[in-house]
Amino acid sequence: MGIKIAKILYPTDFSDISLHALKYAREFAGTFDAQLHCVHVVDEAYQYWTAMGPESVPVGVAADDLMSMAEAHMQNFADEHLVGLKYAPVTKVLVGRPFREVIAYARDNTIDVIILATHGRGGLSWVLMGSTAEKIVRKAPCPVLTVRHPEHEFVMP
Repeated sequence: MGIKIAKILYPTDFSDISLHALKYAREFAGTFDAQLHCVHVVDEAYQYWTAMGPESVPVGVAADDLMSMAEAHMQNFADEHLVGLKYAPVTKVLVGRPFREVIAYARDNTIDVIILATHGRGGLSWVLMGSTAEKIVRKAPCPVLTVRHPEHEFVMP
C-alpha cells in the first residue's frame, strides 16, 4: 500500500533558506502528482508601539500596506518559482502568528504533508523567539518534512 499525497503545503518567508525547501516541495509535487499550496504569513506581531497608553503610535508600515506588499511579493514569487507544475499552485497570504496560521491552513485544506525550511537557530535566539518550524512539527495535523539549508553549519547542542 502506497502513500497518497494529493496536497502539499509549502509555507515560505521568501528567504533563500526557504527556497531550498521549495526544491523538495516541487519534487514531491511531481513525484506524487500533487497540488502545491504556497502560503506566506504576515506575522501579526510585526507592529511595534512607541508608547503604551491612549496616545500610542505604531511604528512601521500600516497593516493594509504590509498585506498589499506581501501579496505583490507572493505574486512575483509564484511567477518566478511556481511555474511548470502539473496542477496550478494555490497561493495565499495570511495574517496572524505563523505557526498557528500554517496549522490552521493545513487542517482547513486537508493538506497531506507540510514541507518547510528550518533556519536552524539554536541557543539563546531559539529560547527568546521559539521555533516556528518546531511548533508546526509538534502541532500539525499531518506529517511535516523540515529542510535545513545544506550550507548551514551544524552546531552540536
